[in-house]
Amino acid sequence: MASTSHRRSHRRRRTALVSAAAVAAAGLGAVPFVMNANATPPAVEPARQSLPAKDGWAANGSGTTGGAKADSKHVYTVSTRAQLAKVLGKGTDSTPKIIKVKGTIDANGGSSCADYAAGTGYSLAAYLKAYDPKTYGKKMPSGTQENAREAAEAKQKKNIVFKVPANTTIVGVPGTKAGIKGGSLQVQDVKNIIIRNLTFSATEDCFPQWDPTDGSAGEWNSNYDSVTLRGATNVWADHNTFTDAPTFDKALKTYFGRKYQIHDGALDITNGSDLVTVERNQFTNHDKTMLIGSSDSDTKGKLRVTIHHNVWKGITQRAPLARIGQIHLYNNFYDTTTVNGYAPKYSLDSRAEAQVVAEHNAWTVPSGGKVAKLLSGDGTGSVAGSGNLVNGKSTNIVAAYNAASSKKIKTTVNWKPTLTAGLQTSAKSLPVELLKTAGAGVLR
Repeated sequence: MASTSHRRSHRRRRTALVSAAAVAAAGLGAVPFVMNANATPPAVEPARQSLPAKDGWAANGSGTTGGAKADSKHVYTVSTRAQLAKVLGKGTDSTPKIIKVKGTIDANGGSSCADYAAGTGYSLAAYLKAYDPKTYGKKMPSGTQENAREAAEAKQKKNIVFKVPANTTIVGVPGTKAGIKGGSLQVQDVKNIIIRNLTFSATEDCFPQWDPTDGSAGEWNSNYDSVTLRGATNVWADHNTFTDAPTFDKALKTYFGRKYQIHDGALDITNGSDLVTVERNQFTNHDKTMLIGSSDSDTKGKLRVTIHHNVWKGITQRAPLARIGQIHLYNNFYDTTTVNGYAPKYSLDSRAEAQVVAEHNAWTVPSGGKVAKLLSGDGTGSVAGSGNLVNGKSTNIVAAYNAASSKKIKTTVNWKPTLTAGLQTSAKSLPVELLKTAGAGVLR
């Protein structure tokens, strides 16, 4: 004889199925899925996931959901530049939307630097002749060739810059090597954005501008970040990879005594952007990697950014460079070995009164490397926090820097992090763990 509990369970299952059949028979809708009470609920696919609670500054207030609420009409799969441009539009439609990137999208769409220059009158040879400091002097370029450079630049910009509207999730389709090559996602003056599982590579400016007034020797300045946040609020960047590949800085030519720099930032957070969480990304093969605050006078009271569980390898500087804001930097792994010619200058720069808490991060420093060079500052920024490891050993990185520098970094901050989901109080496992769990291609 069946037990009482077994009979009750059988009756409950039978009642559920009969009720479902009755609903269908009455024409009231499809038979609903009846899940075993002991079964594990199905996982939410990456495209529908929102930022978890307390996961950094982007979880503040109502949190960051991106396009999680998108209806079926606003879920798109794109694999070409034209398709991506069409679904993003002008970046003004705030209807929740999910954009799934399948494979690698070439943002240039097959166009070359020569194609962009065609018809504008620009040529690098003519530009170099026109603005050679020996004859032109140390003043900003103007006139025929600068106008031609701007015209060619405008043609490239039209192709490679994609404006992201509010309430949008852009996510790589798992298993397709999803990414954007040569493109720049612009997240400007919008709220609630999620960017996940994408490889950003080869973001290059065909037409850098010569600025003889930048520093004592002048600089070639490029114009595109792989991802740029300008006045953006509630942004979650997760499980992405950023790289200059296949063209590394060591292959770039030198004009007027300065490197002809075609790369700008990897992920820059400026112009009063706020409530940003950057986690489980890989930053590699890049020079000026992450800028927080566009200048020493950027918007005060904002620039609140959490950066955790990222890998920084083959990075020269700005990991990050932080100004003004409240930045929480935890459980990151920094490998300061020179990679593909990218030799480290420093990892973290705290300046313009930035309030940085850096805790439980791990650095690998090769033989001959100096701990004092892991930090940089202007004498006004702060870096608090503890539990940081260098080559597996607990190290006071601020004390090491201050002992070797006249511009001391302050060791106290005016705030206390509370949005700390996932914080590990030991950094020992990070060098091995994060190489497996950070970056694009991990999400399934």
